[in-house]
Amino acid sequence: MEFYTGTKDPLSPVFTKCCKEKVVQKPHLLLIDDDPELSQLVIDYLSLDGYHIDHASDGIRGLQQAQQQEYQLILLDVMLPGLDGFSLLRQLRQHHYAPVLMLTARGDDIDRIVGLELGADDYLAKPFNPRELSARVKAILRRVELAAAKQQPAVKEQLELHGVRLNRDNRQVTVAEQLVLLTATEFDILDYLMRHAGRVVSKEELSKEILGRPLQAYDRSLDMHLSNVRRKIALVDPQERIQTLRGAGYLFLAAHA
Repeated sequence: MEFYTGTKDPLSPVFTKCCKEKVVQKPHLLLIDDDPELSQLVIDYLSLDGYHIDHASDGIRGLQQAQQQEYQLILLDVMLPGLDGFSLLRQLRQHHYAPVLMLTARGDDIDRIVGLELGADDYLAKPFNPRELSARVKAILRRVELAAAKQQPAVKEQLELHGVRLNRDNRQVTVAEQLVLLTATEFDILDYLMRHAGRVVSKEELSKEILGRPLQAYDRSLDMHLSNVRRKIALVDPQERIQTLRGAGYLFLAAHA
């Protein structure tokens, strides 16, 4: 099957220009996993989706690469030699907020909960279907891309409620003039709840709008992200702003009349 119908001469200016443009447009991902067979499978499969993927087989080298390069997404295994995935994520989140998809052992809820508490954007249990991995990656990148789009006339670029100021232009949140550092997913959840303040937002709605997938049974990722948002804001000002309504969803309190 031919994918390029023009000249195939690698020295041709047309061919070279075409290839360079395609390379530049490829999202840059980092896979940190010590399983060589799984890593090669992931690289081969995601490469078909047009991603450029770097690979690190241990935690120390993975952290170095994550700090030195700018990645659109990091795929991070939990069990790593040199530096485990949790320790790596904890260090990474001190200064870097690239989206992170954790790869965890099947059925290990502790791994998932700890990863989300440390600032992971999503998780996927091993072994996984490559199609599901591809769907999760696309959903995260799509969410980040949409969040980065600044030309949204129908949406205010800055929201302020109960002392929380959210700036959609630079994606910063301040409380009492103090900067609160949120991950990409935490920011998007807070943004959505503030834009719908006074209305109960169901978990199903939030999962589809923010995580890009239907809510799954026993999926606690939203609860963990909300817990992180509450905790980070409460470090500056402990007043209640976000309520969890059992069986209904979440409510960001409306402005006082």
